[in-house]
Amino acid sequence: MPATRRRFLALTTAALAAHAAPTFLRAASTPASSPSTSSPARPRPLGFSLYGMKTLPVLDALEHVARIGYRQIELCLLPGFPTEPAAFSAASRRAISDRVRALGLAVSSLMLSLNLPADARTHTANLDKIKAAGELAHQLDDQTPPLVETIMGGKPDAWETTKHELAARLRTWGETAAAAGITLCVKAHADHAVNSPGRLIWIYQQASHPHLALNYDYSHFQYAGFALDESLRLLLPHTRHVSVKDVVPRQRPATFLLPGDGHIDYAHYFRLLDAALYTGPLVVEVSAQLSHRPGYDGVQSATRAYAALSAALAAPQ
Repeated sequence: MPATRRRFLALTTAALAAHAAPTFLRAASTPASSPSTSSPARPRPLGFSLYGMKTLPVLDALEHVARIGYRQIELCLLPGFPTEPAAFSAASRRAISDRVRALGLAVSSLMLSLNLPADARTHTANLDKIKAAGELAHQLDDQTPPLVETIMGGKPDAWETTKHELAARLRTWGETAAAAGITLCVKAHADHAVNSPGRLIWIYQQASHPHLALNYDYSHFQYAGFALDESLRLLLPHTRHVSVKDVVPRQRPATFLLPGDGHIDYAHYFRLLDAALYTGPLVVEVSAQLSHRPGYDGVQSATRAYAALSAALAAPQ
């Protein structure tokens, strides 16, 4: 068995043994004293990230998302988006919040794009972005503010020499999220320093902050050849947000696809989530590789993804 494979399995066993009361069980809709064999009722609500509808007015995008059948949305706070905090007026925030409620939607999450290995000035700017996201989250729902999720940046080949510094930086993100009253979910990325299940669990546990959690996006692991079952078993106990998209495995550079256009078995994937009592957000993320193509249609893409995932949810359990 290759050394990397042995190390991944060892990390999996150690992580499971160290966390007897996983957070995803505490977040489930059933009381903690209820039997753990029950599954959340289907259909599971699906969400769509407006990262994939940048060119549409937000109010129009919300109408389309609700009409297609999604029940949750993610707002994108990246530069150039209409919901970027600096350009997101108080009037627009109220209008979007009102429209979300009128359509029976919920804002599940807010998307940031932060970079751990940054210079001091950029690090301060990252903390300011977390604070601004927290302010927006509480304006949208002060009782249950949306999660905030982000990548972490960096280069894969710099991991061994920088990982302890990155973990210390990540802890400051967690401290800032705590002060802002939010939970910050961090994710792995195929092209970044944290690009594997093992690295993701290591930096999360090393940072060790209660206002940090994980965003699980299997496409980045499938790309590198990691199995769905094993990566979920390792990471789901600490996961509060799930992003879904497909990828062409092992094709460089990484080529991301709409959910259903690749080889992920979503019926099996959803059965695993049910068995683990995961009830957090499940959000379609359309890669910028797709949304930046000429002729890209965000509504059509959202419709195709919803049809693929709905079919998987309807598959026999």
